[in-house]
Amino acid sequence: MTTDRIFSFVFGTLVWVLMVSIYLLSFNFPIIENLELQSNIALVLAIIPSACLGTHLFYQKGQMKPSALALTFILIVTLLDIIITIPVFIIPTGGGYSVFFSDPMFYIIIVMFYLIVLNYGTYRLKKVAL
Repeated sequence: MTTDRIFSFVFGTLVWVLMVSIYLLSFNFPIIENLELQSNIALVLAIIPSACLGTHLFYQKGQMKPSALALTFILIVTLLDIIITIPVFIIPTGGGYSVFFSDPMFYIIIVMFYLIVLNYGTYRLKKVAL
């Protein structure tokens, strides 16, 4: 059980690194005028493969209910946002904790993230059982 928790933390951190990297990278390629919107769109699109990759890698080595894995990933990503993303990337650009957590896009992404991990994890467990 302890190794499952370690794996969930490791792969949750991997998902966070992928999502933050894509979010920040999208600022370097201006496609639309509103770069914040463009980065949010890139993040929403990147969440699908990132969440699936993290879930897939976890289930290669660990065992956990998909709902518990999804909540663990959300907790890890949110804590890393609080500890690293906001102080390093948001505050220097004039934002803050209240701006970050009052953005409805944050909650949309959290719900999407939960549903993707839950559905892919359920699919993965059923596929393995067959």
